[in-house]
Parts: sequence; structure tokens; C-alpha cells
Amino acid sequence: MRIVISEFISLDGVVQAPGGPEEDTDGGFAHGGWTHPYFDPEVVGGSFDEALRGAEALLYGRRTWQVMAQAWPAQAGAPFADRINALPKYVVSDSLGDADMVWNTTRVPGSQAVAKLRELRAEGGDGGLLLMGSPSLVRLLLSEGLVDELRLVVMPVVLGGGKSVFPADGVLRAFELVSTTAAPTGAQVCVYRAAPGA
Repeated sequence: MRIVISEFISLDGVVQAPGGPEEDTDGGFAHGGWTHPYFDPEVVGGSFDEALRGAEALLYGRRTWQVMAQAWPAQAGAPFADRINALPKYVVSDSLGDADMVWNTTRVPGSQAVAKLRELRAEGGDGGLLLMGSPSLVRLLLSEGLVDELRLVVMPVVLGGGKSVFPADGVLRAFELVSTTAAPTGAQVCVYRAAPGA
């Protein structure tokens, strides 16, 4: 199973709180919901739909899972909701317990995350394990060489600081550009795959 990362990202590499003002205010982040002016239903929405159709399961860190698990079940019938709600999910967390698991979710303890994700990745299959948001988990997966595809929706805005998905460890990691599509709003959907031997 390929591990696919899908992120809304600013020109300066920030992924924090793309959906709303109260989503994630860590570090005093005051720009929550910054993606809204640039979201194009056809190009950006189409890319999101394509990623969901190619997914066999969804993967989240604890915080993103909690936000999503509260939001999506109540939106049955809305765009993307039925697919998101139906897919099996994994959440990496040491603080959540098995009793907290709802929304078709399996918990992966943080200490076992790398081993479990290597195992899922080795299982094969035509689809992907799709991860949205969850910057700390994305950094871990990139640092472990477990990311097969990056789907970055680059929004034409500079946020001046905030959470990033990229490790700051000085390691070079090569990806190949597979496609790029421009939206009328100025957003760019860029799909990258891990370069052979990377």
C-alpha cells in the first residue's frame, strides 16, 4: 500500500490550520482558514476527490483525527463526506485509548507507528494509505523514507510562520514531479513521487 500525503500548503511551506480559525492556534497562529479564498471546486476539489478515490484507508495523527472525527460524520451527503466516512482509518496516538475509537478507526500506538506503517506499506494493494494534515506524523514518515507520493496544493499566500510537514534534519530527499495543474484562483496542485532509490 503506497503512503500518500495530501496537504494544503502556503508558498512559505506552512500547513497549519487550513480549514478554520479555531482549527489549530498553537504558537499564536492567527491565519486559520487561509485556504478558503484559493479553493477551486474543479481543480483543487477534483484533486482531493482523486486522492480519496485512490485511497484504501486514511491515516491521521491524533489532533487531525479528532477534528475530522467530529466534523465529517455529521456531513453525510456533502461532497467527499460519504467516501471519507466509509474508508477505514488509522490514528497514531499514545493518548487515545482503544475505547475512544469511533468512525471506523484503528489506533496505532505512537511507539509502534513506524513498524506498523512499514507493515501496511508492505501489504501491497492498488490503493494508497492517504494522510491529510497531521504535520508531525508527515515529518516522521518523510524522515523514515515512508512517503511514496506528495500531493501538495500550493496556495498563493505567504503566512510568515506556522507548522510545516518537512523535516529540518539536513537530509536530501528526492521526488519527481508527476503533474501540476493550475486553478483560476492561483492555487497549484502538484503531485510528486519519491524518486527511484530515494
